[in-house]
Amino acid sequence: MSLQIIVGTQWGDEGKGRIVDWFASTSDVVARYNGGDNAGHSVTVGPKLFKLHLVPSGIIHPKPVAVLGNGMVINPKSLLDELDMLKNAGIDIGPQRLRISHAAHLITSGHQSLDKAQETARGKGNIGTTGRGIGPAYTDKATRRGLRVADMISPDFVENLGNHIDETNEQLSTLGAPLVNPLTVLNEFRLYREVMLPYIADTSLELYNAMNMGQRILAEGAQGTLLDIDHGTYPFVTSSSTVATGVFTGLGIGITAAQDAEVTGVCKAFQTRVGSGPFPTEVFDDLALRLRGTGANPWDEYGTTTGRARRVGWLDGVLLRYAVRINGLTELVITKLDILSGFEKLNLCVGYRQGDKTFSDLHFGPSNLEDYTPIYEEFPGWAEDLGAIRKWEDLPKAAKGYLDAIAKLAGVPVRMASVGPEREQMVENK
Repeated sequence: MSLQIIVGTQWGDEGKGRIVDWFASTSDVVARYNGGDNAGHSVTVGPKLFKLHLVPSGIIHPKPVAVLGNGMVINPKSLLDELDMLKNAGIDIGPQRLRISHAAHLITSGHQSLDKAQETARGKGNIGTTGRGIGPAYTDKATRRGLRVADMISPDFVENLGNHIDETNEQLSTLGAPLVNPLTVLNEFRLYREVMLPYIADTSLELYNAMNMGQRILAEGAQGTLLDIDHGTYPFVTSSSTVATGVFTGLGIGITAAQDAEVTGVCKAFQTRVGSGPFPTEVFDDLALRLRGTGANPWDEYGTTTGRARRVGWLDGVLLRYAVRINGLTELVITKLDILSGFEKLNLCVGYRQGDKTFSDLHFGPSNLEDYTPIYEEFPGWAEDLGAIRKWEDLPKAAKGYLDAIAKLAGVPVRMASVGPEREQMVENK
């Protein structure tokens, strides 16, 4: 197997970063294929917590080359801040270890200002964007007026950047929002250009050569299946393809690479989402606080990128089955199993009810979930602390029963489960 794809099965925040980190130790290349710095992947190594938004999580290991694929939109300021953080932590981030696709698109402060202004203009109909400029950058890409990383090489880059700011200011003026200072943006991008030039590459060609040499490629997805622009809870979605098939367009690799691919879905042991949109299994009050945590620990349910408290609920098996189908998942990794320790009973959504009808699968996708009531199956909980467990057979009987129920409902095996935030707090189902 030369290609392994890691995707989130929920609304993001499933813990993909640490799972990518786990598999990266045996990979030659780790590549991001979508999104921008609206993603937040966290990896805990001993006392050190790495929060990554653009650079693939696998770079923390010394072996793999990290690739930012053409399907991404890249904020150079965020990228440079991230590189400085990694360098200060002793991580090698030279051009031989980090490659940026020439076809990826750039995010400017104009995109960010426009994102915030458009969200404000929506009023109560806002969709809960991160304000990072992701949507406007993908809009510019779709309308063929975007700035690409390759443009940094062009002698006309400063002129093109100036035109972009002028066009953006026209839109901001229409929205009654403050304008962007062109000179500030131009001066910032002169620095970004100088730093980024050595990293720019034809990453599609490099990945093609790597696969022909038999190297192992680990494709790292951002956000989750239910935020996909086509297959998510539209319009409460992101602006890119978050599902497994996005790998092929987002990295520029051929479909034949899928012949022996492994597609790993990362799924939290319960359900969370940030921002607006439907959430059939959402819970509130004390139960929500119990699942979310208070924010005192960095692994509590608060967004890595936004810091916003996540909405929480019981695991939704209907949406999980949908994610298995859309992505073609071959296996699951369940994260945060340890958070469920201490519950006397656990609920697992196994179907939906609408009026006098029941459904085990979605009809017309997940866009219209408001009218569904979850059907729960109850499972016994467990009291044991799971943090020190490293063998599947040592898990409490009730925990194994819950994981078996998830696998049966999803129709694919559970390969691993995390029992704490540390890198080694994983239990494999061998």
